[in-house]
Amino acid sequence: MRRRQEVQPEVAGEAAAQAAVTVAPANPDLQAAAFFDVDNTMMRGASIYHFARGLATRGLFTTSDLFKFAVGQAVFRLRGNENPDHIAVARETALAFVAGAKVDDVVRLGEEIYDEVMADRIWGGTRALAQRHLDAGQRVWLVTATPVELARVIAQRLGLTGALGTVAETSDGVYTGRLVGDLLHGPAKAEAVRALARREGLDLARCTAYSDSANDLPLLSLVGRPVAINPDSELREHSKKHDWPIRDFRTGRKATMTALPIAAGLGAVAGGVAAGIALRRHYRGRP
Repeated sequence: MRRRQEVQPEVAGEAAAQAAVTVAPANPDLQAAAFFDVDNTMMRGASIYHFARGLATRGLFTTSDLFKFAVGQAVFRLRGNENPDHIAVARETALAFVAGAKVDDVVRLGEEIYDEVMADRIWGGTRALAQRHLDAGQRVWLVTATPVELARVIAQRLGLTGALGTVAETSDGVYTGRLVGDLLHGPAKAEAVRALARREGLDLARCTAYSDSANDLPLLSLVGRPVAINPDSELREHSKKHDWPIRDFRTGRKATMTALPIAAGLGAVAGGVAAGIALRRHYRGRP
């Protein structure tokens, strides 16, 4: 029986913090900052899924492939849990497929696909919250399980300070097929923010974090001002119990969102598998 690789949130967190590129605001408040989850917090649906969808429109893989991953994410969302073994298998599969892809190509495709597919899916209310922090001179980072290259594209397009994301190992501008640490998910997000706070001299008691998912409770509990955005049922209950602010920018009931490919860990990796397949086929010259 294959032994599941031990999760290393500290390594993933340190790697994410080191990979973060920062842009200083005007009239900076150097000790305060804001951290935003991406999937279903800043953006409707999973960013990596939308990236895979953009690759599908370019003919890099079939719509039936995309459908399979979407169904997998929907099942995950309805079950409301994450099986570590399933996450590990999906992660390893995605990395095997993406091995050999050029980082510059991924960034270029990410910029194109953001403009085509993702820009219209940004929650206006969440974007306005981020802008308030920027206007107050605070730096704003995205914190997401999405690959850091794609997370940076989103941050740049939104005019934010930078992004913390999952770091894939590269050599000479090419992905090796291995991660540095593990997915930036759950406790690893909190470790990344701790590492960034040490590097940037942030006072976490003066910082704010936003998320839709109970999976991000380690991050939300780390800062002085946690805020639930479009929360799942567990996070909503927790927020009410602890008097955390709740903001919901969704129209209609939660059922409307259930059909969308939203996820933090397994769903994001499932989309990564789809993207990996597409890139692998591209480099092999397959139609």
